[in-house]
Amino acid sequence: MPDIKFVIFDMDQVLYDYEHQVRLQLLEDLTGRPAAEIDEAVWGGSHENEAEAGNPDTAEGYLAQYGRLLGYPIDFDTWADIRRRMMRARPDVLDLVRQLKQKADIAMLTNNGMMLKASLPVCAPEMIEIFGEKAHVSAEFKVRKPDPAIYRLICEKYGYPTSASAFIDDRAENVAGAEKAGLYGHVYADFENFRSYLKKHDLL
Repeated sequence: MPDIKFVIFDMDQVLYDYEHQVRLQLLEDLTGRPAAEIDEAVWGGSHENEAEAGNPDTAEGYLAQYGRLLGYPIDFDTWADIRRRMMRARPDVLDLVRQLKQKADIAMLTNNGMMLKASLPVCAPEMIEIFGEKAHVSAEFKVRKPDPAIYRLICEKYGYPTSASAFIDDRAENVAGAEKAGLYGHVYADFENFRSYLKKHDLL
């Protein structure tokens, strides 16, 4: 059985429910622009993937680009509030992560741009409470999941070999990227399987 010292968590659909359609409806209500049109304009091209890889490399740059794509001026507070309203924390999962902190070091890593990083205290305060400065977005590393490089970088940042690290994500391709980098991986499907995985590795 591996001796896992460092566990990295995805955020959306692991620690939180994530409802993109709720966000689209809120943006339609705000702008008067049809939700499908907003989805295509903002998320249909390469802009979001590029932002997740660090371009733009600031929250201000991301928000300006977002407003241009949306075709509507949007400020920090409005963006953060919409992101907050499209998410819902999973208390049972978060409680397990809090317990896990007694056995291993932990971090959070989500494919997102710098705007989410800046707004975490508003839209996901539990991430600040649980992970503190170890709540990360991919844009900080200039590469996004599932590139194996991002997993190596976060392990190096905190001084852990990949062979003593694990990664939890709801997307199989992201877990596969972590395993290619030498980490142990678990595809999050439901609470009970997740808890069993932690118990199996003596992390609870």
